[in-house]
Amino acid sequence: MNTSASAHAKALWQIHLCVLLWGFTAILGKAISLSALPLVWWRMILVVAAIALLPGVWRALRSMPIKLIGSYAGIGVLVSLHWLTFYGSIKLSNASVAATCMALATVFTALVEPKLAGRKFSRRELLLGLAVLPGVALVVGGVPFAYRNGILVGAISAFFVALFSSLNKRLVEHGDPLTVTGIELAAGTLTLTALIPLMDFAFPALSGNPFVLPGSRDLLLILTLSVACTLFPFALSLVALRHMSAFSAQMAVNLEPLYAIVLAAIFFGEQHELSMLFYAGVAILLAAVFVHPLLESRARKAQPEILGVAEAKNILE
Repeated sequence: MNTSASAHAKALWQIHLCVLLWGFTAILGKAISLSALPLVWWRMILVVAAIALLPGVWRALRSMPIKLIGSYAGIGVLVSLHWLTFYGSIKLSNASVAATCMALATVFTALVEPKLAGRKFSRRELLLGLAVLPGVALVVGGVPFAYRNGILVGAISAFFVALFSSLNKRLVEHGDPLTVTGIELAAGTLTLTALIPLMDFAFPALSGNPFVLPGSRDLLLILTLSVACTLFPFALSLVALRHMSAFSAQMAVNLEPLYAIVLAAIFFGEQHELSMLFYAGVAILLAAVFVHPLLESRARKAQPEILGVAEAKNILE
């Protein structure tokens, strides 16, 4: 095996490890007893604190125009709302349902990206969006009635992914990935802090007090979520993308919902809560997710910024 082939094979293993770790985000979200708002607040602030320890991030920040910082901060607001609704979906349903909803992000992106990123609209991608509707119907019909709100919140979360990933595309070449992630998550932390007084009235199911120190078990799980499932796979994915095509990486990343569903069955036995209709819907949604990159007529640039902040890691945008 030549050096290039060996590096590519190693990169494939690295990206699959990243995807597996991202699959654990839903599992940890289910295991952590905190409600959605304090869970996301602590995750964000711990990641921001870790990034703030890197001198290179501060150097890159000082050289960045104020307007650009403001743009990334605005995207960070969407990121915070994505994470809030993603973990809200887990709390309102289960990890399998929330992970499945994230498969909708690729479809939503196909519909909103042309407008936000300034590219030509694709009829094929519109057809792809329509093709997943039977899958969504089966997923809804295959879960207990009490989980329907979780599906709705999960779909909203996937829509937020489409919005911020498309906006990130417009600015992808203007900032260091770690610095961009730090700005977006810092802005997201401030957004969630500002939402605290409103959540009890507007969305009581997702609210909670983030200023109370979590218990030792929850704190350990949140640290694991922040380091092992956010910072580490983010850095490892950047290494892997040097030795593989963005297309290959995207196909691996598309497995994340499947990994999450399998892990949820292993750790929580969630397969007993869901019917065969649910899994038939999952199959249709995942088929659409895999077809999407195959429809692309030209290679596109991978976006490491998205890797650091999304649960649905659409890196081929």
